[in-house]
Amino acid sequence: LYITSTSIFFHKLETLVTLLLQFLLPKLLYFKKKMAANGIASVALFFRVKKLSDNAVLPSRGSPLSAGYDLSSATETKVPARGKAFVPTDLSIAVPEGTYARIAPRSGLTWKHSIDVGAGVIDADYRGPVGVILFNHSDIDFEVKSGDRIAQLIIEKIIVPEVEEVDDLDSTVRGSGGFGSTGV
Repeated sequence: LYITSTSIFFHKLETLVTLLLQFLLPKLLYFKKKMAANGIASVALFFRVKKLSDNAVLPSRGSPLSAGYDLSSATETKVPARGKAFVPTDLSIAVPEGTYARIAPRSGLTWKHSIDVGAGVIDADYRGPVGVILFNHSDIDFEVKSGDRIAQLIIEKIIVPEVEEVDDLDSTVRGSGGFGSTGV
């Protein structure tokens, strides 16, 4: 009787798994195709985040197709009019090898308050705290509260070629023209 009930259990389990796969597999393949059509990598990658204080807020995306993860302030900070301030997030991150994280402005802060972000590149081997440099291009001070979303973190693939010194570079139509040489 035990062998029979065990056999029945495994047969029912096998049937259930088969039905689930028949139902879910086409949906997963459709989702994978849809993601690829939207330019989203089909391989799920993770980046690790460590909170350095209770004030730290995990990065999050505003919508499923958002490129950036919102970064939040861990402290109250004043960005003086026509000045700049360093704003800690109290986070450390580890991005996948072959990528780096770029700190970019949030369009709403830029448009509504003239707040921009200074250059920020987080290499795959950096493990220190992540901070954001905010520039205030307005004539009034800008108050940042703890928990405010202040920037976005965009993870980008990179190619790191070897440096090769040469005597000459190949010529192009553009040549050495820069700084508006192709039109304004």
